[in-house]
Amino acid sequence: VQLVESGGGLVQPGGSLRLSCAPSGSVLSVEDMGWYRQAPGKQRELVARISLSGDSNYADAVKGRFTISRDNAENTVYLQMNSLKPEDTAVYYCNANIQNGPTKLWYLSWGQGTQVTVSS
Repeated sequence: VQLVESGGGLVQPGGSLRLSCAPSGSVLSVEDMGWYRQAPGKQRELVARISLSGDSNYADAVKGRFTISRDNAENTVYLQMNSLKPEDTAVYYCNANIQNGPTKLWYLSWGQGTQVTVSS
């Protein structure tokens, strides 16, 4: 089961976007979920993560501007991004620790990424 992101796009500096991510099919359980980003020529970096109980942590660069949240009933994670800056431009990926229903095995799943461009 893959993760599917949505909500990326082009926004002006100071604007907002909300990203969403959910499994493409049925899963037994989802634990930690997170958002990462990769800008051109740079390594992929953590943006924010959230546990099943709702504990979260953020990269220093986005603290106070981004908020991660989740809907456990829908196995969906969100990233609300406010006060966007040009340096936030990147492909944003979500990941999650997922328990497969038939096998009950846990694995780390990634989404395909969604482009966020902050430009005037």
